[in-house]
Order: sequence, then structure tokens, then C-alpha cells
Amino acid sequence: MKISTTDAGKRFNRDWIFRHFSYHFQEKGRYAITGHNGSGKSTLLQVISGAILLSEGKCRYEINGKAIEPENQFRHVSICAPYLELIEEMNAYEFLDFHSTFKPLQSGISKKDILSIVGLGNTAKKQIRFFSSGMKQRLKLAQAVFSESPVLLLDEPCTNLDKSGIELYLSLIQNYCAGKIIIVSSNDETEYQFCQEIISIQDYK
Repeated sequence: MKISTTDAGKRFNRDWIFRHFSYHFQEKGRYAITGHNGSGKSTLLQVISGAILLSEGKCRYEINGKAIEPENQFRHVSICAPYLELIEEMNAYEFLDFHSTFKPLQSGISKKDILSIVGLGNTAKKQIRFFSSGMKQRLKLAQAVFSESPVLLLDEPCTNLDKSGIELYLSLIQNYCAGKIIIVSSNDETEYQFCQEIISIQDYK
């Protein structure tokens, strides 16, 4: 898997969020997008995910040198972000089961085991609307990390997590994300300490 942006830019009305962003995200690469609050980190991440269209330039996904059509890019991406909602009428097991119908989970590990790994094993049948904010974040991480997708996008992934939750997050990256392209949008070095390359959004204003 490879993701390439060429002279990419996004604006809302007359205001450019970023411009002339050309970059290559390689298989097994670990990347952090940094910048102050409101600088456009999340917008860039959503552009890479395909959720937001570019105003100029291109974003190309390819596998083995063959381009993936934009309408199919979502099949290869999983994302964890504060602004993505959970289906709160479901319980945690039902949510993972529903999610797996359109984006398969990693083979060789059961939904029960996944919930146990993220510390939600004892609450698997509890409706998500009764979860604490930290529990909801653990479930978001579970569905993103354990999806069978080669690209993992993380927007402020430790939001609402306590110390043990942060330790869990780092262990999930280390133990279950081999081979994935990981792109983290964050101002907190704890969240991207494993990244090999740092991209400042300020360089593309």
C-alpha cells in the first residue's frame, strides 16, 4: 500500500486550510501531523481518508503499483477520531459485529478477545450509551486497530483516556499494527512517540 498526495490543497470559502501538500506515505510507515489547534490537522487527515474532497491537487492510493479508485479507498482505511460517533443503542459486541459486516476484522482473533484486550470484556453486553467517555474511546480504538485494513488514521487518539488507557493505546500500536501505514494527527508527543516522520501543517500554509 502507498498513499501519494500531489500539490494537494483544501479551502473553505476563500480560506485555504493547507496548500501544495505533496507527500508519499509508505507501507509500514509511521507519520505524525502536528500543528496548533485549528491549524487544519484533522482536515488533512480527513482528506487522506477520502472523507473530504480536495480543492486542488490529487490524493492517490495504490497497491502493487495499481491505483485504487477514490470510491473504493474507504475499504482500505480505518480511522479513530473524537468526532466519529458510536451507535449508542448497541452494546460493544453488537457494534463490532455490525462494523465487521462492511469492514472485516483481523483474522485469528475473536470479537470477545478484542473487547477483553481493550478492557471492555466485562461490559460487552452493556449499551454503549452507558459507557464513560474513556470506555467509548477504547471501543473506537478497538474497531480501528483491529480492522483488516492497511491504513490506520488516528486523530487525537488518547482523547478521554487515563494513564492506563494511554498505555493500552501504545501497546495496541506495537502489538497489532505491523505492516500498516499509521498517520497520527496530534499536538501531544505521547500520542505519536512511535512515529518516524513528523509533518508540520504550518509548512503548507
